[in-house]
Amino acid sequence: MITAKPNFTQLSAFLFSDKKLLFSAAVLVIFYAVGLWGLLFSGDPEYYQNLTPMNLLLTAFLLFLNHKNFDLSFWLFGVLTFTVGFLAEVLGVHTGLLFGNYAYGKALGFKLWDVPLLIGLNWVILVYCIGSFTHKIFRNKLLAALAATVLMVALDFLIEPVAMQYDFWNWQNNTVPLKNYLGWFGLAFLLQVFFQHSGTNKNNPLAGWVFAVMAGFFLALNMY
Repeated sequence: MITAKPNFTQLSAFLFSDKKLLFSAAVLVIFYAVGLWGLLFSGDPEYYQNLTPMNLLLTAFLLFLNHKNFDLSFWLFGVLTFTVGFLAEVLGVHTGLLFGNYAYGKALGFKLWDVPLLIGLNWVILVYCIGSFTHKIFRNKLLAALAATVLMVALDFLIEPVAMQYDFWNWQNNTVPLKNYLGWFGLAFLLQVFFQHSGTNKNNPLAGWVFAVMAGFFLALNMY
């Protein structure tokens, strides 16, 4: 029987646990706040735009600093998600089949087959942090995967206008097609189902913070 009753007591304990969490959350918030100020008010947004790879790497470092139990399940999840996410983007860029017609700019760093390698890491970060967050709210794995997928698509909706503005990637005719969101939903759901059913430890107290900070960052950029 499917139950959608949220477990907010467990969620609260998940978000506020120890000093390492508070340190990681503080660094995360400060770094994103500085980046937001740099892009909007520094007068030199290109400088801060070029720090995007460092931003992703720092986010991953802090997120996995708070991970418990780097076992085989974790590495299997990480490698598979990185590989599937990256190859899906390669297929998307070269064929337009999954997401529509788009091309990556320079802001995300080194590319392989016209796709930045960090895109694979980005898929790992998003699936892991949002999946861990919803895992603590919904006991049912399918509901947790579905909720995480919806949140991933919502986040992508916030990212798309910013991505074009700051040369992360560019869409044909500067228009984000519906196909992109449908493709995102399909791929994200498959990866979330795998994550929810994997043996990967999902008790990472920073996961919710990462999602909240990223969502706030892109929401603020959209507002300006």
